[in-house]
Amino acid sequence: MFQLNLPSYQFRIKKKEDYYTIFDAVRRKYVILTPEEWVRQHFILYLINQLNYPIELIAVEKQLEVNGLKKRCDAIVYDKSLQPILIVELKAPTVPITQDVFDQVAVYNSKLKVNYFLISNGMEHFCCKLSNNAKGYEFLDEIIEYQSLFKSDEHKHK
Repeated sequence: MFQLNLPSYQFRIKKKEDYYTIFDAVRRKYVILTPEEWVRQHFILYLINQLNYPIELIAVEKQLEVNGLKKRCDAIVYDKSLQPILIVELKAPTVPITQDVFDQVAVYNSKLKVNYFLISNGMEHFCCKLSNNAKGYEFLDEIIEYQSLFKSDEHKHK
């Protein structure tokens, strides 16, 4: 697999007949190992191990309905009252992060109403906070730690 711009972790990987699976600690099951899944597993362990995100407050491949269409978020992080506070959108390392990816997150956020989101392809990472007027977003210098999401009451639903 790809060398990512994230720490290395030990994963449980199994070979099937003609493909590999990787154990997802959040979903507690083996899933097909694709390049995007490789990024997702690294990124989720990075959030948990380096940035103190509680594993029990992360939902992976969460389905939502937006304008009558079923969509699937790569990951959603919740606060302790189970309100969504962060959207995580991940791509394979070969997929460039374009405006289309930011637009995809905006569609998810039309339903979730969070103030923070992360976008990564394992090589480039973008952590953003919605602007106060909710018309745009600002790029943060680094990926935000879990507790820093609560430095203000801005993550509360409006």
